[in-house]
Amino acid sequence: MSSTILTGNKNSNKKKAILARYAPLIFLVLLMALFTLLAPRFLSSINLFNIVRQVSIYGIIAVGMTFIVLTRGIDLSVGAIAALSGVVAAVVAKGGIEGQFMLFSDGREIAWQWAALAAIITGGLAGALQGLIIARLAVPAFVVTLGGLTVFRGLTLMISNGSPISGFDDALGWWGRGMVGPVPLPVIVFAVVVIIASITLHFTRYGRSIYAIGSNPEAARLCGLNVKGVVTSVYVLTGLLAGLGGFLLTARLNSAEAVAGNQYELYVIAAVVIGGTSLYGGTGSIWGTVIGTLLIGVLLNGLVILNISPYIQQLLIGVIIVAAVTFDIFIKRQKR
Repeated sequence: MSSTILTGNKNSNKKKAILARYAPLIFLVLLMALFTLLAPRFLSSINLFNIVRQVSIYGIIAVGMTFIVLTRGIDLSVGAIAALSGVVAAVVAKGGIEGQFMLFSDGREIAWQWAALAAIITGGLAGALQGLIIARLAVPAFVVTLGGLTVFRGLTLMISNGSPISGFDDALGWWGRGMVGPVPLPVIVFAVVVIIASITLHFTRYGRSIYAIGSNPEAARLCGLNVKGVVTSVYVLTGLLAGLGGFLLTARLNSAEAVAGNQYELYVIAAVVIGGTSLYGGTGSIWGTVIGTLLIGVLLNGLVILNISPYIQQLLIGVIIVAAVTFDIFIKRQKR
């Protein structure tokens, strides 16, 4: 009798574990099926490529956010960092801003490599500043990055003087609008970032340290892990990826604006949480974040095709975030 009950409990726990692991993927498939029934053109190859192209930029940033959330952190400033990095890239590419400052007196344009490098370094420095404050001064990540959001948006406005910077050469624009065969280039960059990040998390000591710190920071410290160093590094990493995303966004739009990347923090955090990474740290994966990113993209695209109000779109994303966190808490309680 008791063995039967024990077996039943084991089977039940196994089913719950499977549900928790594959719930985002199941929801994605069901959502795509629903939109296909309501709007058959949703499943066209053109529209599917459009979805992947749209999500690739904030998907890159979501990969970095996964590292942060795994350590029980959060970064609300990623959209602002992307905007700041994009504007810095634009300024470098244009050789300065006419009427304010010029890198060269003849106003020549600079190669895209330097613009990309400037964007990535800008993002990394922004992430390092926040990471050091969070790790070394023990200031809550929510407070630091909320302040960072405002500071970086302000810097972006100051540098650009509130005006768009546009008109870049084709070599820079190719990084945002170019194709490699039938695949948009930003999608390829996203795929490369995902593969490298996944290998790092699951097959390196650094990745194991991130999971250990997220599971129990004090135990990780007692085991000899450099907790402060690792925590700082994940914010640097996310800043670097936000800088890369900002560069790609500027290249795609052929313009850098202070409002670029607006609400990216919402989409990025939603993608990570919906993908199964726990806000309590220690649980999650890069591939789950990829599913979460695609799910957000499919949802937004499908609602646009169905002519749903943008206000309702924001409402639905908020509801999904709350539902994902609630589901995470429910599964954790059931495992106890």
